[in-house]
Amino acid sequence: MPAILVITTTPDLKTARSIARALVKKRLAACVSVQAGLVSFYRWKGRLENAREAMLFIKSSKEKFLKIKRQICLVHPYKIPEIIAFPVARGSKEYLSWLMQSVK
Repeated sequence: MPAILVITTTPDLKTARSIARALVKKRLAACVSVQAGLVSFYRWKGRLENAREAMLFIKSSKEKFLKIKRQICLVHPYKIPEIIAFPVARGSKEYLSWLMQSVK
């Protein structure tokens, strides 16, 4: 059950906190860190856009990814939310053990 890091962005801290709480409460994530104050630049419907956003760093297991994705999509205000997962190649044995126990 390898560890993953999932990232998503939200338009505000209220949405970010709501998603973070739900993921941890449902044991879909061991920890969610929220970083506010980002500015994202992107192309949407043929136009260059930019927006202030908050980013979530979701620490979990590969096994939980689809449930995490579903939970984010349930409450996310974006039509196409960013949901990207990265495998955790290395980490401290103690932290990874805690992470896996937290999402059981």
